[in-house]
Amino acid sequence: MTMTKIGVLGAGSMGGGIAHLAAVKGLDVILCDVEQRFVHGAVQRIAGFLDKSVAKQKMTVEEKDAALQRITTTTNMEDLASVPLVIEAIFEDMDIKKTAFQKLDQICGPETIIASNTSSMSITTLAAATSRPDRVVGMHFFNPPLIMRLVEVIRGYYTSDETVARVSDVSRAMGKTPVEVKKDTPGFIVNRIMMPQFLEAVRIAEEGIASIEDIDTAVKLGLNYPMGPFELMDFTGVEISVHVSDYFVEEYKDMKWNAPQLLKNIVRAGRLGKKTGAGWYDYDK
Repeated sequence: MTMTKIGVLGAGSMGGGIAHLAAVKGLDVILCDVEQRFVHGAVQRIAGFLDKSVAKQKMTVEEKDAALQRITTTTNMEDLASVPLVIEAIFEDMDIKKTAFQKLDQICGPETIIASNTSSMSITTLAAATSRPDRVVGMHFFNPPLIMRLVEVIRGYYTSDETVARVSDVSRAMGKTPVEVKKDTPGFIVNRIMMPQFLEAVRIAEEGIASIEDIDTAVKLGLNYPMGPFELMDFTGVEISVHVSDYFVEEYKDMKWNAPQLLKNIVRAGRLGKKTGAGWYDYDK
C-alpha cells in the first residue's frame, strides 16, 4: 500500500529537510518537536527555500503553497499516532533516541513503522526499546535531504523484509535511491568508509604534513570529491564526527577510531562549523 502521509520527529536541519522533501514530493507530513520555536523555525526555513525555488522558476507559487499546506506542525508526539511511518531525526544520543522510540511505540498503532535517521547507531538497540522490532528500521538520509540522492535502509536484527520493502518504496517515492544495509553495524556503509578519511585528514593536519586548505584541495582534485573533509565536517557539524568516532570506539573496542586531539579541541572551543559561524574555517554568521 502506497504511503501518503508520514511523521517526522525532530525539526532540526535533517528533520526539517526530510519534511521539506516529503511535502515537495506530495506526501502529507506531521512535523513534531519538543518546542514550538523549533517547528516554527523549520517551516520558516522550508518556506525560504521554496521562495528561492519560485524565484528560480523551478516551481510555481501554487506548488509552493501546496507543499507548505502539506506540513502540519505539533509539539505533541501523540499527534503521530495515525501515521504509517514515523522517521526519527533527533540528536545523535542513544539514550535520548531510545526514550523517543519507547514513547512512539506506546503512541503509534501496531502496524506503524518507526524509522531512525541515525547516521551510525545500532538499529537493533533502538528496536529493543519497542514491542515491534520487526517494524523498526534505519532510514538514513544525507544532508541536505532535498539534494543528496541516497538513503541507507538499515536492518536491525529483527527487521522484516516487508518493513525494508515499504521503507525502500517510500524512499523511491521521495526521489531517492535506497541501498540495503543487511547487517546492523556501526556507521553502516557511508560513514564506515567516510570516518577513517575524516580522522586521517585531521591527523595529517595535526602532524603538520599539510594545511587544512591544501588537504581539502588535494581530496577534491585528487579524488574528485565535491567537498574536502574539513569543508564537509563544517557543513554537517564538526561535533558529529566526535560523537560518531566515540561511538565507534565503544562498539569496536579499537582505538584506531579515536578522535585526534585537534578534532576534540575544535569542538571544545565551540567551533562546530557553519551553524556557529566558525569551524575549521571562519564563516559569516
